[in-house]
Amino acid sequence: MRVIIQIPCYNEEDTLPSTVHDLPTSLPGVDEVQWLVVDDGSTDNTAEVARQLGVHHVVRHSRNMGLAQAFLTGLEAALKDGADIVVNTDADNQYRGEDIARLIQPILDGQADIVVGDRGVSTVEHFSPLKRLLQRVGSRVVGLASGSSVPDATSGFRALSREAGLRTIVYSEYSYTLETLIQAGSRRMTVVYVPVRTNPQTRKSRLIRNMPHYLINSAATILRAYTMYRPLRVFLGMGGAMILIGVAIGVRFLVFYLAGQGMGKVQSLILAAILTIVGFQVCLIGLMADLVGFNRKILEETLYRVRELELRHNERQAEATDGAKMPLP
Repeated sequence: MRVIIQIPCYNEEDTLPSTVHDLPTSLPGVDEVQWLVVDDGSTDNTAEVARQLGVHHVVRHSRNMGLAQAFLTGLEAALKDGADIVVNTDADNQYRGEDIARLIQPILDGQADIVVGDRGVSTVEHFSPLKRLLQRVGSRVVGLASGSSVPDATSGFRALSREAGLRTIVYSEYSYTLETLIQAGSRRMTVVYVPVRTNPQTRKSRLIRNMPHYLINSAATILRAYTMYRPLRVFLGMGGAMILIGVAIGVRFLVFYLAGQGMGKVQSLILAAILTIVGFQVCLIGLMADLVGFNRKILEETLYRVRELELRHNERQAEATDGAKMPLP
């Protein structure tokens, strides 16, 4: 059983040492623990610092590609390096390394595919009251979108089983935290939340430039992910609402018409016709999007199979290489 702890980094030469020093070198029920740093196009000495700290794997982007892509790059690299469980943590030492044992336990027990560290966002001291409120509201929205209870949607402290890692795809360029939870809900993966502790804040969040920027990007990510995985529900809901409004306006016109007052209500008839026609068109778009969704599921399953075959091929090559290095009796 191999656990690889990955750390996406961007210009983290100052905070990375404290983060790495806090990571465990062994875990109960685990044969091997390794560390992996993803240098997301840093302009400082993040990669060199990681090597000096004894990090086992360092992967570099030639340019800054964002947190979501850094997370995905680290996930794929960890799986290729033989990880049975991949743990993701932040480079600013927000999370405590000793809680990783608690984080992976549900996966070791076969009770979860993904485990997320619940910071208890309503009680985190260095969060402002507004941020605490937004975190709670955002978690509830993601919970509704994913069809499960989500106490802490934006926590980056999480563990994924090998199977969950192979099936994880990130389309967003902003963050992976929200999208992957909605994705897991649509695929009926078991997501478990465990309480974790946080360290005092070492720097301001780079993901949240300001509150409007954060809200717009988070809302767009949730809406895009939910529409991608639940297109029929979204478009039928929109189209059905428009049809109902159109029918209601049409009934209103009919009432006035039967009462002999229809001549002054022609605009209502036109509006009712437009809403009804557009509503049916939106419903048809939903049907087409649902069919496209089936093709996407086929492509995602194909990608999963390709990833699985690549990993098996790499494992066979590693076994063959180890066998060739063994001395003859």
